[in-house]
Amino acid sequence: MTRLSGKCALITGAARGIGLAFAQAYVDEGARVAIADIDLKRAEAAAAEIGDAAIAVHLDVTRQESIDAAVAETVERLGRIDILVNNAALFTAAPITEITREDYDRVFAVNVSGALFTLQAVAKHMIERGGGGRIINMASQAGRRGEPLVAVYCATKAAVISLTQSAALNLVQHGINVNAIAPGVVDGEHWDGVDAFFAKYEGKAPGQKKREVGAAVPYGRMGRAEDLTGMAVFLASPEAEYIVAQTYNVDGGQWMS
Repeated sequence: MTRLSGKCALITGAARGIGLAFAQAYVDEGARVAIADIDLKRAEAAAAEIGDAAIAVHLDVTRQESIDAAVAETVERLGRIDILVNNAALFTAAPITEITREDYDRVFAVNVSGALFTLQAVAKHMIERGGGGRIINMASQAGRRGEPLVAVYCATKAAVISLTQSAALNLVQHGINVNAIAPGVVDGEHWDGVDAFFAKYEGKAPGQKKREVGAAVPYGRMGRAEDLTGMAVFLASPEAEYIVAQTYNVDGGQWMS
């Protein structure tokens, strides 16, 4: 028997990258999955590629009505939500003297408010349904420390770690385990955008920062989305029953805690 047999998961920002890798891993372990994304066409294509165990749901985590609709649609089509992965996120970078309120508000709206209110909506469903559940927030090694050009993003991921702890202590009474995963540098479409920020502010050639950070990882390379799936499956499984309020580093040895 697979570890997530019969479970239903909602994964935000899952039309690509880490979220999509999680969706495939969950289906491989016997779950049915709602691939929730602001890009519905891309989510539909991803769900079609995975197969009948996956559905696509439109979700804009900055709008409460969209969150509520996505949760309701997932429950209607899958029957319930046993697992939530808060994966949707934005990256930004700028020197402190160049941070704008508009960029700050935009990134916090997705990375923090979006995670909180999606968590809240799913937790309400889990409590009403009974039987507990699993909520996994995506933090980052950036939430463990400050970085000169990444103040806003680092602050959002530090907030995710703190939110994970508070939500976990509040929801464990309902049998809902809340934990987080903190990746390091993960290769893919997301990091191409990150590399462009550093090319702009550090005067590096395109691709240079990516090569540098990959070489600096103790494991010897950047991570891949598939490197994170084992932890995502574990935290959603019965094996993690007694794990509450933790943030696990999956980063090739970049951060030790």
